[in-house]
Amino acid sequence: MAKVSSDQLGAEPIGKLLIRQAVPASIGILVMSLNILVDTIFVGNWIGSIAIAAINVVLPVSFFIAALGMAIGIGGSSIISRALGADHKEKALKTFGNQITLTLLVTISMVVLGLYYVDALIPAFGGKGAIFDPAKIYYIIVLYGVPFLALCMMGNTVIRAEGKPKYAMIAMIIPSIGNLVLDYIFIYVLNWGMAGAAWATTAGYLMCFAYIFYFFRSKNSELKINWSHFGLDRNILREIGGLGFVTLSRQAVTSITYLLMNNILFSLGGEPMVAVYAIIGRMLMFALFPVYGVTQGFLPIAGYNYGSQKYGRVRQSINTAIKYAAFVATLVFVVLMVFPAEITSLFLSDKPNMPALELATNAFVLEHTPAAMRWVFAATPIIALQLIGAAYFQAVGKAVPALLLTLTRQGFFFIPLILILPNFLGELGVWISFPIADLLATLVTGFYLRKEVKKVLT
Repeated sequence: MAKVSSDQLGAEPIGKLLIRQAVPASIGILVMSLNILVDTIFVGNWIGSIAIAAINVVLPVSFFIAALGMAIGIGGSSIISRALGADHKEKALKTFGNQITLTLLVTISMVVLGLYYVDALIPAFGGKGAIFDPAKIYYIIVLYGVPFLALCMMGNTVIRAEGKPKYAMIAMIIPSIGNLVLDYIFIYVLNWGMAGAAWATTAGYLMCFAYIFYFFRSKNSELKINWSHFGLDRNILREIGGLGFVTLSRQAVTSITYLLMNNILFSLGGEPMVAVYAIIGRMLMFALFPVYGVTQGFLPIAGYNYGSQKYGRVRQSINTAIKYAAFVATLVFVVLMVFPAEITSLFLSDKPNMPALELATNAFVLEHTPAAMRWVFAATPIIALQLIGAAYFQAVGKAVPALLLTLTRQGFFFIPLILILPNFLGELGVWISFPIADLLATLVTGFYLRKEVKKVLT
């Protein structure tokens, strides 16, 4: 059996190690986020603002199925990191094999159900009126590629658990660049419209899968599994499920949030209001990439050192990760507060002979998005504590507190707020729900993280 070399996670200085882990993760997330952002800009400029709203309607369904792979990946990778830290290499290999089997079984089943109920799901997520037809075109094509995306999300977390962040970064970069090139060919050159955007996205998923498959078959990976590792193990599945349920619950709540937001905003302002949220949603994915990168870099460090019972290093990794993430979050906050109008204008352009509905939608979006963006990102400097705190509990295998803290922001605070505040404040009530939820969730996470550090990591 090949030697699994992850000793550096327990030996290098925390600051240096976190940078080494977080920078590739941040670059990978940046490129992936840029892909989503530029893809949206292409769609908005070459197809129209209604098409942006259509993609926003589809994302919750496809992302939820893909999140099944991420949930299995993060749940299993927590086991792998701790197993490597405790020198239990066979358990790490068996866990990886179980992750692959489980991802295939679950995501293919979900895709079949998603295709069967397509005409009910799209309107439920806000795909109404002029949005329905383009959303259905995009949805069906993208769903075919979602199992490959799920395998990519799963495999990427395992690559990081192996201590190979640069390869994980490449796995995220390849499909993003491929998608953008194909966007240009399929949408602009071939004029395939929504179908072109969808096929470009699906092809990107396939490219990612091809690279990750190559990585694990090559000498670069030290997790060499055989057929015996694919057989499902009840104890491993239980642990993967318990920890992965945290990630899955987060994405499930995110999908529910999209469902509620699209429907609430459609009732307040129709298709244009959904388009406003679509742009803000892309910025939520893109702008916070360095914060998510620090969080991704933190996970294997905390998990490995916790498995090695090096609690001082775990505590140091928490403090360092929060400082780094808070710094970059503040930089993001400043940019978004200063340039919201300029950012919004990137997504839209008026074309010759554009339908009246598109022209009206563009004007509405340009007017309403900047103020909404400022509200949505108003609490950005404090979210580092919220993200790192929840990630710590997941990294060390404490599923229940990880689940509760993960659900705190959206499940316990944000969803109730968007159901209540718009009744009194209209559109403003939707947007101010974001910073209020962030503030409350950060306070709760800080309380429980401080309690955990005093009790366990001293």
